[in-house]
Amino acid sequence: MTLNLEVWEDKDDLYSRAEELFSAQLKNGATTFGLATGGTMIPLYEKLRNSSLDFSHCKSVNLDEYVGIPQGHPESYYTFMQNHLFEAKPFKATYIPNGVAEDVHAEALRYEDLLKSLTVDMQLLGVGVNGHIGFNEPGTSFHSETDVVELTVSTRSANARFFDTIDEVPKQAITMGIASIMRAKCILLIAVGEEKRTAIKALLRGDVTEDIPVTRLCNHPSVIVLTDLKMN
Repeated sequence: MTLNLEVWEDKDDLYSRAEELFSAQLKNGATTFGLATGGTMIPLYEKLRNSSLDFSHCKSVNLDEYVGIPQGHPESYYTFMQNHLFEAKPFKATYIPNGVAEDVHAEALRYEDLLKSLTVDMQLLGVGVNGHIGFNEPGTSFHSETDVVELTVSTRSANARFFDTIDEVPKQAITMGIASIMRAKCILLIAVGEEKRTAIKALLRGDVTEDIPVTRLCNHPSVIVLTDLKMN
């Protein structure tokens, strides 16, 4: 594998480095970016919003979307992306799964076909406490493609802070599969916070197992990991 680990003591420096990587991709001719949501990405998107970078000729594809939440819902990932990035930095085209499609399984197949028609130059990823990437929970096949998945109790609990009660947190999502993610030419993984240590240590050990989905990245030819965790 080609895994480049960068440890940054200062989180602002870490996110400045992530911005630099987006800039480098643009300068190298990248036109399609895979994007992610969640609190980890908010400081990066703030830097991108305030930068001089121009994405108006680019396309974006998002990792996932909740099932059963319309685009206009304040906690939909569509709303997240509009508020944190797209309103300030418009792309030529943006793609996010439709979580309220009449047939969400057909929507997942449609989204996978879309992904296969594109070449993602750089895929942005976070990682869950249990090592999930996208909404691909432990035990997900490494051959998985975009699908409707059940969210684990731990993942729903982690996201409950964004809702009034955990009962409002959706129980399903449409997510890129692990095989879908692996087709990107380059992957940028950002892992911030002590709770991510176990997952990142597993990735660095190189023991590839479906029990820890992030370890699949060990088999990718180009991965950059930005973290604030010192790995002894």
